[in-house]
Amino acid sequence: MNKMLIAIFDNETAADAGLHALRQLHAEGDITLYATGVIAKDALGHVVVKAVADQGPIGTASGMAVGSLIGLLGGPVGVVVGAATGTVVGAVRDFWVAGVGLDFVEEAQATLQPGKVALVAEIEEEWVIPVDSALEALGGQVFRRTRSELAEAQYDHDIATFKSEIRELEEEASEASGSAKLKLQAKLAKAQISLESAVERAKKRVETLKMEADTKAQSLKVQLTQVADQAKTKLEDRMQRVKHAYHARGSKLAQAWALTKEALVG
Repeated sequence: MNKMLIAIFDNETAADAGLHALRQLHAEGDITLYATGVIAKDALGHVVVKAVADQGPIGTASGMAVGSLIGLLGGPVGVVVGAATGTVVGAVRDFWVAGVGLDFVEEAQATLQPGKVALVAEIEEEWVIPVDSALEALGGQVFRRTRSELAEAQYDHDIATFKSEIRELEEEASEASGSAKLKLQAKLAKAQISLESAVERAKKRVETLKMEADTKAQSLKVQLTQVADQAKTKLEDRMQRVKHAYHARGSKLAQAWALTKEALVG
Protein backbone atom coordinates (compact mmCIF):
# COMPACT_ATOMS: atom_id res chain seq x y z
CA MET A 1 0.00 0.00 0.00
CA ASN A 2 1.06 3.57 -0.71
CA LYS A 3 2.05 5.20 2.61
CA MET A 4 3.61 8.31 4.05
CA LEU A 5 6.26 7.52 6.65
CA ILE A 6 7.83 9.66 9.38
CA ALA A 7 10.65 8.24 11.49
CA ILE A 8 11.97 10.45 14.30
CA PHE A 9 15.52 10.02 15.59
CA ASP A 10 17.68 11.58 18.31
CA ASN A 11 20.24 12.96 15.85
CA GLU A 12 21.12 13.40 12.20
CA THR A 13 23.57 10.50 12.16
CA ALA A 14 20.83 8.07 13.20
CA ALA A 15 18.44 9.58 10.63
CA ASP A 16 21.04 9.12 7.88
CA ALA A 17 21.42 5.50 8.97
CA GLY A 18 17.62 5.18 8.77
CA LEU A 19 17.65 6.53 5.24
CA HIS A 20 20.33 4.00 4.31
CA ALA A 21 18.17 1.22 5.84
CA LEU A 22 15.17 2.25 3.72
CA ARG A 23 17.32 2.27 0.59
CA GLN A 24 18.56 -1.21 1.47
CA LEU A 25 14.99 -2.48 1.88
CA HIS A 26 14.20 -0.93 -1.50
CA ALA A 27 17.20 -2.70 -3.05
CA GLU A 28 15.98 -6.01 -1.62
CA GLY A 29 12.44 -5.44 -2.89
CA ASP A 30 10.81 -5.39 0.56
CA ILE A 31 9.53 -1.87 -0.10
CA THR A 32 9.50 0.62 -2.94
CA LEU A 33 11.00 3.93 -1.86
CA TYR A 34 9.55 6.76 -3.94
CA ALA A 35 10.95 9.88 -2.26
CA THR A 36 12.60 10.99 0.99
CA GLY A 37 13.48 14.12 2.94
CA VAL A 38 15.17 14.90 6.25
CA ILE A 39 14.27 17.72 8.65
CA ALA A 40 15.41 18.72 12.14
CA LYS A 41 13.93 20.88 14.88
CA ASP A 42 16.42 23.32 16.38
CA ALA A 43 16.63 24.51 19.99
CA LEU A 44 14.11 27.29 19.30
CA GLY A 45 11.59 24.86 17.84
CA HIS A 46 12.12 25.91 14.23
CA VAL A 47 12.06 23.21 11.56
CA VAL A 48 15.20 23.13 9.44
CA VAL A 49 15.38 21.22 6.17
CA LYS A 50 18.47 19.02 6.13
CA ALA A 51 17.73 17.25 2.86
CA VAL A 52 15.09 18.49 0.43
CA ALA A 53 12.75 15.79 -0.88
CA ASP A 54 14.96 13.36 -2.80
CA GLN A 55 12.83 12.34 -5.74
CA GLY A 56 14.93 9.35 -6.70
CA PRO A 57 14.48 8.16 -10.28
CA ILE A 58 10.93 9.40 -10.81
CA GLY A 59 10.94 13.19 -10.50
CA THR A 60 8.61 15.73 -8.93
CA ALA A 61 5.35 13.74 -9.07
CA SER A 62 6.37 11.76 -5.98
CA GLY A 63 8.58 14.36 -4.36
CA MET A 64 5.54 16.65 -4.03
CA ALA A 65 3.92 14.39 -1.42
CA VAL A 66 7.04 14.32 0.74
CA GLY A 67 7.56 18.05 0.28
CA SER A 68 3.99 18.74 1.35
CA LEU A 69 4.31 16.56 4.45
CA ILE A 70 7.53 18.35 5.37
CA GLY A 71 5.68 21.64 5.00
CA LEU A 72 2.94 20.44 7.33
CA LEU A 73 5.48 19.33 9.93
CA GLY A 74 6.92 22.84 9.83
CA GLY A 75 3.95 24.05 11.85
CA PRO A 76 1.60 26.99 11.38
CA VAL A 77 4.07 29.08 9.38
CA GLY A 78 5.26 26.16 7.28
CA VAL A 79 8.63 25.87 5.55
CA VAL A 80 9.63 26.75 2.02
CA VAL A 81 9.57 23.24 0.62
CA GLY A 82 7.31 21.52 -1.89
CA ALA A 83 3.80 22.92 -1.98
CA ALA A 84 3.98 24.62 1.42
CA THR A 85 3.05 28.30 1.40
CA GLY A 86 2.52 29.11 5.08
CA THR A 87 -1.12 30.02 4.42
CA VAL A 88 -4.38 28.28 5.25
CA VAL A 89 -4.95 27.56 1.56
CA GLY A 90 -1.41 26.22 1.25
CA ALA A 91 -1.86 23.98 4.28
CA VAL A 92 -5.10 22.54 2.89
CA ARG A 93 -3.37 21.86 -0.42
CA ASP A 94 -0.50 20.17 1.42
CA PHE A 95 -2.95 17.86 3.22
CA TRP A 96 -4.51 16.96 -0.12
CA VAL A 97 -1.16 16.30 -1.82
CA ALA A 98 0.30 14.33 1.09
CA GLY A 99 -2.97 12.40 1.50
CA VAL A 100 -2.84 12.34 5.31
CA GLY A 101 -5.05 13.54 8.15
CA LEU A 102 -4.42 16.25 10.73
CA ASP A 103 -4.16 13.71 13.55
CA PHE A 104 -1.22 12.00 11.85
CA VAL A 105 0.68 15.27 11.48
CA GLU A 106 -0.08 16.36 15.05
CA GLU A 107 1.11 13.03 16.48
CA ALA A 108 4.42 13.29 14.63
CA GLN A 109 4.81 16.98 15.53
CA ALA A 110 4.39 16.17 19.22
CA THR A 111 7.28 13.68 19.01
CA LEU A 112 9.52 15.92 16.89
CA GLN A 113 10.89 17.83 19.88
CA PRO A 114 13.79 20.34 19.71
CA GLY A 115 17.00 18.51 18.86
CA LYS A 116 15.20 15.64 17.12
CA VAL A 117 15.52 14.75 13.43
CA ALA A 118 12.79 13.33 11.21
CA LEU A 119 13.14 11.16 8.14
CA VAL A 120 10.12 11.63 5.87
CA ALA A 121 9.38 9.20 3.05
CA GLU A 122 6.74 7.97 0.65
CA ILE A 123 6.86 4.21 0.29
CA GLU A 124 5.00 1.21 -1.03
CA GLU A 125 4.87 -1.68 1.45
CA GLU A 126 2.81 -4.80 2.04
CA TRP A 127 3.78 -5.36 5.68
CA VAL A 128 5.24 -3.11 8.38
CA ILE A 129 7.75 -5.41 10.08
CA PRO A 130 10.72 -4.90 7.70
CA VAL A 131 10.63 -1.09 8.02
CA ASP A 132 9.78 -1.05 11.72
CA SER A 133 12.50 -3.55 12.61
CA ALA A 134 15.17 -1.67 10.66
CA LEU A 135 14.30 1.83 11.89
CA GLU A 136 13.52 0.95 15.50
CA ALA A 137 16.86 -0.85 15.77
CA LEU A 138 18.43 2.56 15.04
CA GLY A 139 16.37 4.27 17.74
CA GLY A 140 13.69 5.61 15.42
CA GLN A 141 10.05 6.15 16.36
CA VAL A 142 8.00 5.23 13.31
CA PHE A 143 4.73 6.84 12.23
CA ARG A 144 2.96 5.86 9.03
CA ARG A 145 -0.33 6.55 7.34
CA THR A 146 -1.82 5.05 4.20
CA ARG A 147 -2.32 7.83 1.67
CA SER A 148 -6.03 8.49 1.29
CA GLU A 149 -8.08 9.99 -1.50
CA LEU A 150 -8.60 13.26 0.36
CA ALA A 151 -8.36 15.41 -2.75
CA GLU A 152 -10.69 13.25 -4.82
CA ALA A 153 -13.30 13.24 -2.07
CA GLN A 154 -13.07 17.02 -1.75
CA TYR A 155 -13.49 17.52 -5.50
CA ASP A 156 -16.55 15.26 -5.49
CA HIS A 157 -17.98 17.21 -2.55
CA ASP A 158 -17.30 20.59 -4.16
CA ILE A 159 -18.89 19.61 -7.47
CA ALA A 160 -21.98 18.10 -5.81
CA THR A 161 -22.37 21.16 -3.55
CA PHE A 162 -22.21 23.68 -6.39
CA LYS A 163 -24.62 21.64 -8.52
CA SER A 164 -27.10 21.48 -5.64
CA GLU A 165 -26.77 25.23 -5.03
CA ILE A 166 -27.39 25.94 -8.71
CA ARG A 167 -30.55 23.82 -8.75
CA GLU A 168 -31.91 25.61 -5.69
CA LEU A 169 -31.14 29.05 -7.13
CA GLU A 170 -32.73 28.14 -10.46
CA GLU A 171 -35.92 27.06 -8.72
CA GLU A 172 -36.03 30.20 -6.60
CA ALA A 173 -35.25 32.49 -9.54
CA SER A 174 -38.04 30.94 -11.62
CA GLU A 175 -40.58 32.13 -9.06
CA ALA A 176 -39.02 35.55 -8.32
CA SER A 177 -39.45 38.85 -10.14
CA GLY A 178 -37.98 42.34 -10.27
CA SER A 179 -34.85 43.14 -8.26
CA ALA A 180 -35.09 39.86 -6.32
CA LYS A 181 -34.88 37.91 -9.58
CA LEU A 182 -31.85 39.94 -10.71
CA LYS A 183 -30.05 39.25 -7.43
CA LEU A 184 -30.76 35.53 -7.71
CA GLN A 185 -29.53 35.49 -11.31
CA ALA A 186 -26.28 37.16 -10.19
CA LYS A 187 -25.85 34.53 -7.47
CA LEU A 188 -26.62 31.84 -10.05
CA ALA A 189 -23.94 33.17 -12.40
CA LYS A 190 -21.41 33.19 -9.55
CA ALA A 191 -22.29 29.62 -8.55
CA GLN A 192 -21.93 28.54 -12.19
CA ILE A 193 -18.42 30.01 -12.31
CA SER A 194 -17.55 28.22 -9.07
CA LEU A 195 -18.78 24.93 -10.52
CA GLU A 196 -16.74 25.42 -13.67
CA SER A 197 -13.66 26.10 -11.53
CA ALA A 198 -14.28 22.94 -9.49
CA VAL A 199 -14.62 20.93 -12.70
CA GLU A 200 -11.35 22.36 -13.99
CA ARG A 201 -9.60 21.44 -10.72
CA ALA A 202 -10.92 17.90 -11.03
CA LYS A 203 -9.64 17.73 -14.60
CA LYS A 204 -6.19 18.85 -13.50
CA ARG A 205 -6.27 16.29 -10.68
CA VAL A 206 -6.94 13.55 -13.24
CA GLU A 207 -3.88 14.72 -15.19
CA THR A 208 -1.76 14.83 -12.02
CA LEU A 209 -2.84 11.33 -11.01
CA LYS A 210 -1.88 10.03 -14.44
CA MET A 211 1.54 11.66 -14.21
CA GLU A 212 2.04 10.25 -10.71
CA ALA A 213 0.98 6.77 -11.83
CA ASP A 214 3.27 6.87 -14.87
CA THR A 215 6.31 8.00 -12.89
CA LYS A 216 5.73 5.46 -10.14
CA ALA A 217 5.31 2.72 -12.70
CA GLN A 218 8.67 3.74 -14.12
CA SER A 219 10.23 3.61 -10.65
CA LEU A 220 8.89 0.11 -10.10
CA LYS A 221 10.19 -1.01 -13.49
CA VAL A 222 13.65 0.30 -12.63
CA GLN A 223 13.52 -1.44 -9.26
CA LEU A 224 12.46 -4.69 -10.96
CA THR A 225 15.69 -4.70 -12.98
CA GLN A 226 17.78 -4.24 -9.84
CA VAL A 227 16.39 -6.75 -7.34
CA ALA A 228 17.40 -10.38 -7.01
CA ASP A 229 15.36 -13.00 -8.87
CA GLN A 230 13.62 -14.24 -5.71
CA ALA A 231 12.13 -10.76 -5.15
CA LYS A 232 10.83 -10.23 -8.70
CA THR A 233 7.49 -12.02 -8.23
CA LYS A 234 6.74 -9.94 -5.12
CA LEU A 235 7.61 -6.76 -7.00
CA GLU A 236 5.52 -7.71 -10.03
CA ASP A 237 2.51 -8.24 -7.73
CA ARG A 238 3.15 -4.82 -6.19
CA MET A 239 3.24 -3.25 -9.64
CA GLN A 240 -0.19 -4.67 -10.45
CA ARG A 241 -1.69 -3.39 -7.19
CA VAL A 242 -0.29 0.09 -7.74
CA LYS A 243 -1.56 0.15 -11.32
CA HIS A 244 -5.04 -0.95 -10.25
CA ALA A 245 -5.23 1.62 -7.44
CA TYR A 246 -4.31 4.55 -9.66
CA HIS A 247 -6.60 3.37 -12.45
CA ALA A 248 -9.54 3.19 -10.04
CA ARG A 249 -8.86 6.66 -8.63
CA GLY A 250 -8.36 8.20 -12.06
CA SER A 251 -11.48 6.59 -13.50
CA LYS A 252 -13.64 7.83 -10.64
CA LEU A 253 -12.40 11.40 -11.01
CA ALA A 254 -12.61 11.33 -14.79
CA GLN A 255 -16.20 10.11 -14.63
CA ALA A 256 -17.19 12.86 -12.20
CA TRP A 257 -15.46 15.46 -14.36
CA ALA A 258 -17.08 14.18 -17.58
CA LEU A 259 -20.60 14.02 -16.15
CA THR A 260 -20.39 17.51 -14.73
CA LYS A 261 -18.91 18.84 -17.97
CA GLU A 262 -21.94 17.43 -19.81
CA ALA A 263 -24.24 19.13 -17.32
CA LEU A 264 -22.51 22.46 -17.95
CA VAL A 265 -22.95 22.14 -21.70
CA GLY A 266 -26.53 20.91 -21.50
